[in-house]
Amino acid sequence: MTTKTDLMQNQLFVTKASGEQSPFSEEKIRTSLHRSGADDEQIDSILSEVRKQLYNGIPTKKIYRIAFSLLKSGSRHLAARYHLKDAIMELGPSGFPFEKYVAELFKFQGYSTRVGEVLQGKCVTHEIDVIAEKGNELMLIECKYHNQPGISCNIKIPLYIHSRFNDVKAHELQKAPYASMEQKMCIVTNTRFTEDSIQYAGCSGIAILGWDHPFKNGLKDLIDQSGLYPITCLISLTGVEKKRLLERETVLCNELIDNQHLLESIGIKSGRVKTVLTEVDRLVSF
Repeated sequence: MTTKTDLMQNQLFVTKASGEQSPFSEEKIRTSLHRSGADDEQIDSILSEVRKQLYNGIPTKKIYRIAFSLLKSGSRHLAARYHLKDAIMELGPSGFPFEKYVAELFKFQGYSTRVGEVLQGKCVTHEIDVIAEKGNELMLIECKYHNQPGISCNIKIPLYIHSRFNDVKAHELQKAPYASMEQKMCIVTNTRFTEDSIQYAGCSGIAILGWDHPFKNGLKDLIDQSGLYPITCLISLTGVEKKRLLERETVLCNELIDNQHLLESIGIKSGRVKTVLTEVDRLVSF
């Protein structure tokens, strides 16, 4: 039996950040809300409100704002999780906080990491965003950070990274201690890869980590598994306060747990410090 909701979904399209249109799907909203930790009652309530405001061509950003606003009014830590993709894009225009963040995610996987180190290639020098080592494995990581939605890493990125890797491999990586190690290249982005970039990376042996690539093991999955949420997730901080923490190279929420002075150093009063730390505790221990 066809329901009213089925008919609505067959007739309505949403507009993505890229400008592309796709059929409206309640299931996608339900999945993302469930991922944030919302229960069935909360999800049903949010979907009910979304249905009231639907129209053909509605931007996905507007649907997100409706859901985010309702979560925020009831459960800040769930709203923080739901806000994750946008929070990563708020890490700052320089890209450095994202590089530091990626280094922390690789530390969680057992690597020792260094950020922003320069290695000599055969032709020119190269600043490597993150160098990660674990056992006999050496990983040179290039971070492609975007602060706007709808931007994908096209084939030019792995082509460029591959050439840099080969230049370094022809000189610096032939020396100790690197020469005897298993040498790999990885590209990490907070958005997506195009199909041809995925194909080229796979063919040339470059590991890639995107927002939802590899399937069920992408950046968003790694963040949820590790519990390493960026401070830009936090609902109880203002944009200015987040910027001040990032300027102090404080990127992770869990850095605040045992360092209350970091919040006090940016002018947050004791009453609000407690509010922020409560949100952090509920978020990282969820």
